[in-house]
Amino acid sequence: MASNGMINVKMGLVVALVCGIIMGGRVSEAAVTCNQVVSDLGACVSYVTGGGTPSATCCSGVQDLNKLASTAADRQAVCGCLESLVKGVSYNAQTLANAAALPSKCGVKLPYKIDPRIDCSTIR
Repeated sequence: MASNGMINVKMGLVVALVCGIIMGGRVSEAAVTCNQVVSDLGACVSYVTGGGTPSATCCSGVQDLNKLASTAADRQAVCGCLESLVKGVSYNAQTLANAAALPSKCGVKLPYKIDPRIDCSTIR
């Protein structure tokens, strides 16, 4: 069984790499919370870290989060949450590739590339 620290690191990695799903800048009046982000993307940890096919639960979470982040304020709040979760999390080329493929594998089209170095303030 994984330690809580390892689970948090893996969750942070997933959230960081999938952040393109709901990127934005920052404002304070958002309806989407960090708890919702973690809840919606939690089932994607095994796909991002191990590859294969994302589970139906993972894809449902990706699609739900994409729908929830419907306003600039929502996208900005999610981005801020993701940034805070990924501080100090490392990744490799394979996990980055898996995360980048996740939206399309779950039927979500994004107008930007998933990249952990993305500047949230440049996406609206």
